[in-house]
Amino acid sequence: MEENNNINGQHSSDEPLHDVVPVSGMYENWFLDYASYVILERAVPAINDGLKPVQRRILHAMKEMDDGRYNKVANIIGSTMQYHPHGDMSIGDAMVNLGQKDLLIDMQGNWGDVRTGDRAAASRYIEARPSKLALDILYNPQTTEWQLSYDGRKKEPVTLPVKFPLLLAQGVEGIAVGLSTKILPHNFCELIDASIRHLKGKSFKLYPDFLTGGTIDIEEYNKGHRGGKVKVRAKIEEYDKKQLVIKDIPFGTTTTSLIESIIKANDKGKIKIKKVVDNTAKDIEILVQLAPGVSPDITIDALYAFTDCQVSISPNACVIVEDKPLFTNVHEILKINTDQTVDLLRQELEIRKGELLEKILFSSLEKIFIENRIYRDIEECETWESVLETIDQGLEPFKAQFYREITQDDIVRLTEIKIKRISRFDAFKADELMRKLQEELAQVEHHLANIIDYAVDYYQNLLTKYGKGRERRTEISSIETIAATAVAANNAKLYANFKDGFIGYGLKKDEFISDCSDLDDIIVFRKDGRCVVTKIQDKVFVGKDIIYAGVFKKNDERMVYNLAYLDGKSGRTMVKRFNVTSVTRDKEYNLTKSEKGSKVHYFTANPNGEAEVVTVYLTAGAKARKKIFDFDFAEIDIKGRGAGGNILTKYPVRKVDLKSEGKSTLAGTNIWYDESIGRLNRDERGIHLGNFNADDKVICFYKDGSYELTSFELSNHYNDGQIFSIHKFDPEQILSVIHQDGESKVVYVKRFVIETMTVGKAFSFINESANSKMLHISVASEPKVKVAYRKKGERSKSQKELSLADLIEKKGWKSIGNKFPIQNISGVEEIAVASEEAVGAAEEASTVDPHVLEGLKAEVQKEVEEEDLSKPGFDVGSSIDLDTDKSDDEKDQLGLFE
Repeated sequence: MEENNNINGQHSSDEPLHDVVPVSGMYENWFLDYASYVILERAVPAINDGLKPVQRRILHAMKEMDDGRYNKVANIIGSTMQYHPHGDMSIGDAMVNLGQKDLLIDMQGNWGDVRTGDRAAASRYIEARPSKLALDILYNPQTTEWQLSYDGRKKEPVTLPVKFPLLLAQGVEGIAVGLSTKILPHNFCELIDASIRHLKGKSFKLYPDFLTGGTIDIEEYNKGHRGGKVKVRAKIEEYDKKQLVIKDIPFGTTTTSLIESIIKANDKGKIKIKKVVDNTAKDIEILVQLAPGVSPDITIDALYAFTDCQVSISPNACVIVEDKPLFTNVHEILKINTDQTVDLLRQELEIRKGELLEKILFSSLEKIFIENRIYRDIEECETWESVLETIDQGLEPFKAQFYREITQDDIVRLTEIKIKRISRFDAFKADELMRKLQEELAQVEHHLANIIDYAVDYYQNLLTKYGKGRERRTEISSIETIAATAVAANNAKLYANFKDGFIGYGLKKDEFISDCSDLDDIIVFRKDGRCVVTKIQDKVFVGKDIIYAGVFKKNDERMVYNLAYLDGKSGRTMVKRFNVTSVTRDKEYNLTKSEKGSKVHYFTANPNGEAEVVTVYLTAGAKARKKIFDFDFAEIDIKGRGAGGNILTKYPVRKVDLKSEGKSTLAGTNIWYDESIGRLNRDERGIHLGNFNADDKVICFYKDGSYELTSFELSNHYNDGQIFSIHKFDPEQILSVIHQDGESKVVYVKRFVIETMTVGKAFSFINESANSKMLHISVASEPKVKVAYRKKGERSKSQKELSLADLIEKKGWKSIGNKFPIQNISGVEEIAVASEEAVGAAEEASTVDPHVLEGLKAEVQKEVEEEDLSKPGFDVGSSIDLDTDKSDDEKDQLGLFE
């Protein structure tokens, strides 16, 4: 029996250790091998042709089988399996995915629908062949690098010689071990334009384009580099006041998944709808029927906020370069692909040049061989060697004219010329053929010398042949951020237990406050002068003695709180008006000047900055002569949450009661219209419409000759493509319109004022016959226009300036107007005229000496600094309004004297 060399797990001293591999090392090596295989052979495309291995093998198999007719996909899958060592399911799925991109495969049968998510029919029922584009840009065995297939029986391409930025046209997505790639598809025509610009040394821009259409925000695209982001939206429009229609869907979604997300959001109470109907056929059409009383505009925003109608996509451009993954961007990929195309075109020209030189050489040899009757000299030769030597000697005087040495193979080819060909040899035809070959050779050499121009022509030819029907489908636009809390449907109810200090939507036995959303924050004010903002819950404790609870809207400067409170430190009663615009959730804020002894006498929350009048009752023991007096909150300014406020009285207050409701003290809201997104805003983006008060409206004039009044809610949606102009509505403003009657083709002018006040309904103010159109509308009081027109018999355009107010008086809004003095109008342009008020203001402003203005500012600042703020009865920082019309007794009650 042999002695064990391993005792208790230890090796004997003479046993070699170099073959021992730790388990951890084995796993490390195996994992790296597996990760490399998945990255290089499965998930990530090569930058050379933009294809994953399975896609490349499918296209190679299709080319091998191609005879101009369709082949069953099942047959193509079987042929591909000679090169791809995986199952038919993976090949079939990859082929369908490749075909649905509508670039390289000419499909026949039901290949599914990328918009609806419908699967393709079984591979035995559908057929395919390479598309004409694929045949033009993919294949050239002469410039292809080949390798053996996995079993060594076949040759397959390492990469296909693609002469087009295919990777960017198709896009790609793949998940490997330790990394992933996601390159979005781009527009075919725009890629060619960008390649041409790169070849010409110009800069270019590239943005994604999707077969599913929709709208895309490319502000953070970052050239598709890792860390970038795009927002993609469905196109949603008002079908009518009770229905919305979705016409395009975001990339990466289907009509099925989109509808499921809408139903899910409705079930959660985020939106309120009655029904969703999918009418998708040739074009996408999903109807969303609204619940009664639901705003279409807010529902559109809610669909974007809570459903797949808006998605965010993070691109990550990762490709294989020289057998290594590289993170790059789409601009670099296009440059590499374009430069590769130039190199491939150069290779093809060099190959063609060589072929032409060989043809010219042999044609010349053939002509010399026949015309000089060298073929007769070999008749007496008895051996093959002597035949070759005789021909070589006969060619000797002519060898200097050839571009290379004449080889034995060339001589052998001459011996293979048949007698029939020699007998029918035509020197004129031979010279003509030589001339054509020489011309083609000169052209090839010209292309090689001007390879960039040749590549530009190549791309232009691709655009001409295949660009039609491949126009951009995805609209590039700005997409505003929608706050979910602002558009969420009210799916909960807020209740409060004021005494015990609880709020929530589960306190159904307590006092109802308002409808709300389960996403809302709630602001609470308490008797001790503190406020807190908290997330709405089923039940939450916020502190005893609640005096007010409501939904909190962040940055709402129009919500003003009026407060009268006892200052526990000084004993004075203070008044203040303030906003709460931004706070930390669940943090308590003190609204009074001191910690202890302070309490609230009076509190109101005013959504539009209203300032009421209150009656103040002092205690019976107060020393003031007048123990009851009124105070108007409009007398004090609105300040921040932390301001101490103004002194109301130094005497003890028994109670404060409301005397009369107040009006808003806030100035109107400045509203702008952002044409890029078709929305109103207060952020100074776009066209300034004016300053709006509560009852003001917006008027939209549409290109079809109608107008519509709307509110100035920021949630309103406007289709900018249909709008001619948008303004603040002035009911006394005279409108001037130039329009053409659709039947008579006569142009009319009219002036009128808006007589209808219905909000949200469009009214036509031109002739309603077919083909009637509005040419121009002006809201100016004295409108002047420059009209371009053609006179009869003249080709050139003429122009004339007219004052519309001189052509017609104001009439009813339904009148047709007067015939315009100019017909055959090709364009109308308004001449901007500054108003007298604007001119006067500009002249006055121009006369102000800036040095005098600075002096006035300095004097005012000095007076403010010298003002004594430490008089008896005041705290430093107190805001005091002195009113000389008040009596001494009233001043005493307000704390103006000690």
